[in-house]
Amino acid sequence: MHYELAPSILSADFAKLGEEIQAVEAAGARYLHIDVMDGMFVPSISFGFPVIKSIRRNSSSIFDVHLMVEQPERYIEETAKSGADIITIHAEACTHLDRAIEWIHQTGKKAGIALNPSTSLHVLDYILDKVDMVLLMTVNPGFGNQKYIDYCTEKISSLRHMIEERGLDVDIEVDGGIKEETIHAALDAGANILVAGSAVFGAATGENAGKYIKLLKDYQEKNS
Repeated sequence: MHYELAPSILSADFAKLGEEIQAVEAAGARYLHIDVMDGMFVPSISFGFPVIKSIRRNSSSIFDVHLMVEQPERYIEETAKSGADIITIHAEACTHLDRAIEWIHQTGKKAGIALNPSTSLHVLDYILDKVDMVLLMTVNPGFGNQKYIDYCTEKISSLRHMIEERGLDVDIEVDGGIKEETIHAALDAGANILVAGSAVFGAATGENAGKYIKLLKDYQEKNS
């Protein structure tokens, strides 16, 4: 299993976004987590496709684009054209989930399904074998710098069991409240891609990213 840090640029300083991205990439981050918010599915509005396109021109990272929007299927094609490598949509926001997953794959991109903290894993019963990644929100989405919801640890563990029981190769990404105090709980439960925003971006962005990347590397070596 591979372990990855996915720095969330929502927490970056947008006055120097290019520098912030270069700092985490120089530290060894292979993923960038990109939250697109519409002010409907979640209260906040973030940024759109022009921003993604502009950073795509200057980054070779894996773009992990998380659509926190109503009816995300409307934006699958545009997200793909903007430079996404993984397109993650919320089960709660999508009427025809199976069809949307197919559309994502038809664009040549990997498909992820996101679940809010209180959403049951049973939503995945018939589609788990069709996705590349499941993103479990460990906070209620819409704002950064929230506290990790403890009951999500059991949910991560249950999902990992489901994946292994079916013999699937599906990543588990977690997003929300990931920092030094919570990272081991998420990893031990079975997560392998960790989104971190405020824990990475700040006064020492590169140093922070490097610290978590080393932690993940050490964890992988210990558990390989």
